[in-house]
Amino acid sequence: MSNTRLIARLDVKGKDLIKGIHLEGLRKIGVPNDFAMRYYEQGIDELIYMDCVASLYGRNSLSELIENTARNVFIPLTVGGGVRSVDDVAHLLRCGADKVAVNTAAVGNPGLITEIARRFGSQCMVLSVEAKTVGPQRWEVFTDNGRESTGKDLLEWVKQAAQLGAGEILLTSVDREGTRKGFDLELVNAVTEAVDIPVIASGGMGSSEHAISAVKAGADAVAMADILHYQRVSLADIRRDVSAAGVRVRSYE
Repeated sequence: MSNTRLIARLDVKGKDLIKGIHLEGLRKIGVPNDFAMRYYEQGIDELIYMDCVASLYGRNSLSELIENTARNVFIPLTVGGGVRSVDDVAHLLRCGADKVAVNTAAVGNPGLITEIARRFGSQCMVLSVEAKTVGPQRWEVFTDNGRESTGKDLLEWVKQAAQLGAGEILLTSVDREGTRKGFDLELVNAVTEAVDIPVIASGGMGSSEHAISAVKAGADAVAMADILHYQRVSLADIRRDVSAAGVRVRSYE
């Protein structure tokens, strides 16, 4: 059994690290690279950079940020937002990314998932999913940072994406994002039951107990933002708490 990964998610707009609620009301927090370095020094397992307005403007502007981070941080780095082609992926990998998360472009052209997986390996192709509840045990896929409805059923979409070559799913609950109320456990469980690829739970973590619950619901990793950015709980305490609950995590001294 592999370790559960503790991942810091850094949403970026321009040169600023931002945070919102339900992916809206974005508030500037600071310099992304400063936070990335802090989390790396504290022992985070992975980092995720998401350009929150990239799809809206049709570009990803994180190149310089990725290069600066990759010089000093030696853990897996996933980058998403505005990725529209295999050339975009190649560029981000050259800048220092290890994996690339794709949402809007994959919804518009599912074949892109296969193109990326074939060229760079499925481990590089992360499907980013923004989900909203539309009924009991029913979720719809949204794009453009939770702004655009797609009409796609979430479970059908993740199954299709896995078959097309996605190697991992970054699963964000728009309903829970930024609320500190905990992950949508029904959502996490439904997706992890539907696919055989790793799932990262994202959206809503406000305590160590929320991470423990997400893992019990089937998540292979948990992505954290608010809880770390505002130093509500230290990463060391989170690691200690989840380990004490019987969840396998990487030891860090």
